[in-house]
Order: sequence, then C-alpha cells, then structure tokens
Amino acid sequence: MTTRPKRKANSPSAGKSLQKIDPSLTALARYRVPILDRTLDFIELLARQPEGLTLAGLTDGLKIPKNTVFRIASTLTLRGYVERDEEGKSYRISRKMLALGHTALGGDRLLQVAAPVLISLRNITGETALIGTLAGSHGVVLDQVPSLHPVKVVVELGHAFPLHSAAPAKAMLAFLDPSSLSRLKSHLTFMRFTPHTITTWAEYARVLDQVRTVGYALDEGEESESFRCAAAPVFDLHGRPIAALWVSGPVDRLSPTALIQAADAIKEHASRLTDRLGGSFPPDWE
Repeated sequence: MTTRPKRKANSPSAGKSLQKIDPSLTALARYRVPILDRTLDFIELLARQPEGLTLAGLTDGLKIPKNTVFRIASTLTLRGYVERDEEGKSYRISRKMLALGHTALGGDRLLQVAAPVLISLRNITGETALIGTLAGSHGVVLDQVPSLHPVKVVVELGHAFPLHSAAPAKAMLAFLDPSSLSRLKSHLTFMRFTPHTITTWAEYARVLDQVRTVGYALDEGEESESFRCAAAPVFDLHGRPIAALWVSGPVDRLSPTALIQAADAIKEHASRLTDRLGGSFPPDWE
C-alpha cells in the first residue's frame, strides 16, 4: 500500500499565492488548510469560466487528482454554490455564490437605492436599463428594468459579461486603482466576437483613457452586432467603482448619435446613484 505525500502547508509553493497578494501575510502560510486552499482554487478557476468546465477541464486546470476535484465539485453542488449541467456534464458557479458576494458588499441596499434610478433611466432612454458589478474575471448583471418596446434587449440576472467588450466592464475598469487593474489584466483574453471587438491591451488601455475623460463607456457592436450599449460607473465612499449603470438596445434604435445621447443620461443617473449611496467621485471626475 502506498500513500501520497501530504502537501506541507508551510512549503514554498503553499505561500506563493499569499506572497502575490501581500508579502506581509507570508507568516500565516503555516496555518493554511490544503483542502480549503484547493476548494478556493476550484471556485476561482470556475469563476473565470462563466460558461462552465467539465470535470476533466477542472482537473487539468487545477493540476490535482480527479477524485479530489470530484469531491470538491460534489460538495459545492450539494451546498448550492455550484450548478451541474447534466446534459453537458459541466459545472459552473451558481447564483447562490453570486448572492453571497453581493450581500457581503451591501448589495441589497445597492439594488434598493438603484431601483427608482433604473426606472427613470429606462423611461428617459426608452431602452432596457441595467446595473451590474465585477465578479472575478468577468462582470455580472444584478438587476434590470426592461424596455417597453416590443423588440428589446433582456438578459438573465446573474448573466456574466466579458471585461474586454462590455461597456459596463470598461466603465468600472477605467476607474480601478492601478494594482486592481493590473491583477485583472492577466485575465483578459481579448476573444474576438465581432469585427469591432478590441483584441489588444494597447487598444483597450487607450479606450480606458477615453472613458476616464468622458465618464462613460460604449459597446458599439463589440460583443454582438445586433445591439449597442453605453455605461457609466457608480462609486463607493472611497471613490472606487462598485457597479455600473447601462442601457442596451438594438442597433436600429441606438444609432451612434442616439448612443451618445443615452450615455449622457446614463452618466447623470450613475452620478445620482453615487450620491444616494453616499459615495464620492474620483478627483478628476466632471
């Protein structure tokens, strides 16, 4: 009978991720719990893949025994933090996990205060008004007020959107502190969705500079050529972006000119929501 050597909690590899976060925390490495470490790695990997991963994909990504991955996946599924797609045999983060983080950030109050602002924004622009936030390496939709038009853009709450193409993601990333933006940079894959999709960091960085200047971000058919979006950030007490407001509509109604007009209204409503939440604006905000 052979036994696999146990991973030492105070080994150099065990402290590596802590060093990346904060060198002052390395003394705590001796207290790490290996299976909890692996579970968090599992959650973080799955959060970067909103479309889900199979057991084989998780095993390959985590580089740990398949049986361990299966046990972690099964436990999280039983607790409701992970969903298993029986048809595709894949796992993905559940809305319960989203709700947990959302509540921890004071999300219930955010949505309560945002509700009348979203209705006002929908009424003024005529298009679906949405609010969302960042969640790991992607963004998530928290709430929406659908357009009253027969043809409209409506998304599922909890829907994950990519950082490099979505207007709300650009609106938030543009105002992140340099260290937070640097951490997210490594997760940007720049997958091309349409001929308009940004595909390089240099181009993306130029767009973020523009967003900082005008105070709003655009998606001009970068994720889908059938709709356009405009978004503006919402800030917390410390001037950090905690959410984004945006509108989305079909291209035949949201022409480039109409999109800019909507963007001005969105920025005004996002500023209104920031004020109602007791937030503050960055020093160069206009």
